[in-house]
Amino acid sequence: MSVLIQQHRIDTSHGTIAVEERGEGEIPVLLIHGNSSCRGVFRRQLDSSLPQRHRFIAFDLPGHGESSDAPNPQRTYTLAGFADASVELLGNLDISEAIVFGWSLGGHIAIEMLSRFSGLRGLLLSGSPPIAKVNGVHNMMQGFNSSPNGSVAGREMLSESEIQSFIGSLFGDSAEPFLFKAAARADGRFRKRLFEAAREGAGTDQRQAVEKATLPIGVINGASDHLIKLDYFDTVNFRHLWDGVSYRLPGLGHVPFWQGPDAFNPLLDRFLNETESLEKNHSKAIPDDVL
Repeated sequence: MSVLIQQHRIDTSHGTIAVEERGEGEIPVLLIHGNSSCRGVFRRQLDSSLPQRHRFIAFDLPGHGESSDAPNPQRTYTLAGFADASVELLGNLDISEAIVFGWSLGGHIAIEMLSRFSGLRGLLLSGSPPIAKVNGVHNMMQGFNSSPNGSVAGREMLSESEIQSFIGSLFGDSAEPFLFKAAARADGRFRKRLFEAAREGAGTDQRQAVEKATLPIGVINGASDHLIKLDYFDTVNFRHLWDGVSYRLPGLGHVPFWQGPDAFNPLLDRFLNETESLEKNHSKAIPDDVL
C-alpha cells in the first residue's frame, strides 16, 4: 500500500522549518524530537506501517536539522518559544486539531502546548517527566536522576568527544551517524538559552498542567532509562492517564521508540486509534445545530 509522503519548508516568525509528512488519517499527529536531535529520530515510525493509518507530521525544531536557526534566539529557544513555533507551524499547515507525540525535550514542549493550542486532542510523552515548580522555578531533580542544567545538554559549545558521549548516553549501541551530525549541527545558543530560561522560571508548571488536562495523556518510557526517575511518573495525578498506567518497556532506554519499535509502535498505534475514536464519539454526542 503506497503512503503519501511530502517534504516542504514552512516560513514562520521563529525561522524556516523543515517538515516531513507521511500518511493520511483522521487527526494529524505532530512528532516533536529532543534536545540537539532532528526529525529523523522518528524514522522507525515513519517507515513502518503506521502511516497507512495515521497522518504523521515530523519537523526539525528551529536551530535543529534542516530548519534555520531562530532569528530571535531569546524568544524562540525556550519551552514556550518552541511551543509557540509548533502552534504557528500547525496554523500555517491549516491544521486546527492534532495529537502530539513528544520525546524528551519534545514532550516538555508538548506540555507547554496545552495552554496554547485549543485543538490539542491527545498527548503522548516519552522520557519527559512533567516537572513542578518550586518557588517559581522548575525543580529538575524531581524527575531527573541528575540535573541537566550543568550537563552537556545545556552547554553552548560542544567538543566532538562531548557529542560522542552525549549521543552515546541517549542511544547506546543503537546510535547512527545522522544522530551525531544532528547534535553537531544544533545551534548551541539553543542549549544555553533553554536552561537559562528554566532557571529564570519561564514556562508553565508542567505537573500542574498535566494534572488539570482533560484530554488523554499517554506515557511510554523505557524501563532502563537512566536519565529520568521512572517512579516519579507514578506520583503525578494525571486527570486522564491513558490505560491508567505509565508504561515501562523492558530492556529499552531513553529512546524506546527508536531502540524498540516492535514494542513501542503497537502501543503508539493503539493510543492514536483510541484517541481518534474518543474524539469522534465526542463530536457525535454534540447536536448538529451546535457544530
